[in-house]
Amino acid sequence: MNEDGRALPEPTAGERPPIYPLPENTGAHTAADYTLSEQTRSRIADGVPANTRRAYARQWAAFTAWCAGHGRVALPATGHTLAEYTSQLCEAGQAPASIEQAIAAVRTMHRLSGHTGQPATEAARLALRAYKRRRAEDGGRGQREAPPITIDALRAMVAACDLTTPIGRRDRLLLVLGLALMGRRSELVALTRDDVREVADGLEVTIRTSKTDKDSIGETIAIPRGSHPLTDPVAAWRDWLHVLDQAGHLTGRLLRRVNRHGGIGPSLGADAVNVIVRDLAVRANVPYAHAVTAHSLRAGGATVAYAAGVPVAVIAKHGRWAPASPVVLRYIRAVDRWRDNAMRNVGL
Repeated sequence: MNEDGRALPEPTAGERPPIYPLPENTGAHTAADYTLSEQTRSRIADGVPANTRRAYARQWAAFTAWCAGHGRVALPATGHTLAEYTSQLCEAGQAPASIEQAIAAVRTMHRLSGHTGQPATEAARLALRAYKRRRAEDGGRGQREAPPITIDALRAMVAACDLTTPIGRRDRLLLVLGLALMGRRSELVALTRDDVREVADGLEVTIRTSKTDKDSIGETIAIPRGSHPLTDPVAAWRDWLHVLDQAGHLTGRLLRRVNRHGGIGPSLGADAVNVIVRDLAVRANVPYAHAVTAHSLRAGGATVAYAAGVPVAVIAKHGRWAPASPVVLRYIRAVDRWRDNAMRNVGL
């Protein structure tokens, strides 16, 4: 479990610390009572988002390699080792968020190996704090955030799609659903045809699982009909469904790869979503286009909703954020600093 309380499996097949360490005094129990089959281990591992597993695997592999190269013990590591490693990451100019993740990964591996609470992190975090301060003083910024896509930007990006082609129709639906659902990449690419249905007022989209729905209970999101022909979710969905019908894809994934000849392939990958969104932002010449990512659609949905007067609680529920998510509050503050600005209308 990381420092946010999320359980994580071991990252590498070659180094598999026990998920539940064997107690020293087992009493009537034997080793069999503390044994997990490979199938059970696999299910436990699958209970954690794949992106999180991969990220922690990379961080742990980097830490163990560094320890081996510097004659230090990786497991259990001392607080001195973690602080020195953190300092080295700072010297290498890594982003603070990446260093935070490295610290969390090291602590997670120690917990999974039975070394709960190790290594001590105080010295490492002090080193990181000093690094953040120096970066700020040198003109650096904190964690970079994807700029939100506004409605005008969305329309410009959809206008950049060639709607006479399968690629253009798919990309239009990807853009519109991404903003209207406030969708994560993983949620968008996981959608199947059966997850979306047209009703009298618009579309009902079922998100079967999400980052904040750890038990995969699922939730159905209502998407109203649009008022603009380019960005009407119902029109975008119908146009893409017609393409899928003609290609014979009556079931399966909704968003699919399309080759240059218009051939419809398998499911679209999450990384491809980023590429598509940024490419369309550049082609449409939207502000800060090169910084746009797929997350810009999710951020844009929350931003435009709050600017339109939608309550924060409704935005958080619609976008499947935790009720007290600091992410939503960041989007709100971005709107409020202009709408409720102290210098507005003072006569400057």
